[in-house]
Amino acid sequence: MNKKNIHLGPREIQLIYTLEKQNRLIFNIVDAKRILQTSDASVKNVIYRLKDKHRIVEIERGKYLLAPAKSGIEGYWSEHTFKILNKLIDTYYVSYRTALHYWGMTEQIPRTTYVVTTKIKKDIEFFGEKIQFVTVVPKKFYGYTTEKIDNDYFNIATREKTIIDCLDHPAYCGGIIEVAKGLWTVRNQIKFDDLINITEKFNVSSVQRRLGYLLEKSGLLEEHEYKKLKKNFKGFRWLDPSANKKILCYDRNWGLKVNISEESLFDWRIH
Repeated sequence: MNKKNIHLGPREIQLIYTLEKQNRLIFNIVDAKRILQTSDASVKNVIYRLKDKHRIVEIERGKYLLAPAKSGIEGYWSEHTFKILNKLIDTYYVSYRTALHYWGMTEQIPRTTYVVTTKIKKDIEFFGEKIQFVTVVPKKFYGYTTEKIDNDYFNIATREKTIIDCLDHPAYCGGIIEVAKGLWTVRNQIKFDDLINITEKFNVSSVQRRLGYLLEKSGLLEEHEYKKLKKNFKGFRWLDPSANKKILCYDRNWGLKVNISEESLFDWRIH
């Protein structure tokens, strides 16, 4: 254990104590300067030393996460990613593979937190994990709810919107097989009328085709849902654009170039 790294100087203690007293988990250089009332060079030196001692973590340029006293004298500690999101960005919700895992729709533990936003924002490395911001047009930004971890709230796609988002970008959820698995896993919790309505509002042909195909092949497609989803599709879209572009067959009912076999699509059911 490096004793030199554990010792905190007066200004370092002042900054950490004040931030904890104010319950400020995330802060920036301006906050630090206001607290320390000293020169820019001195503030930057304090920030540098605290980073070196693992008392703070730079989560993006000029923005820092405080490791509170509960992290112990060595300062090795991490916070749940969901708890800091609303401090990083105002307009967002968690989706894709991250939401699949949160709702128990996949056993795969994501190492990336996928965050949907209407803004353009650079990805962030956070305690060895990646926060990836996916920018969408405003018409696709809906269908999320607010959940709670400890005393912090975060936005996350509903089960139904999670499925639609994943069908829109299968690459962000591990492919169409993961969507099929998730859809089947929550078949008793999901509101199928909401799922169809969200799909219609989303108004993306490839998503309607993929959803119709998965529901039909899973034996979950009711007649009234079929009528809503089935359109006069023109041309063909990939069933899974993130998979190998080898056409196994054409599904003319849903206008899809099938590149994942039914056996592969539902192989997990028998294991």
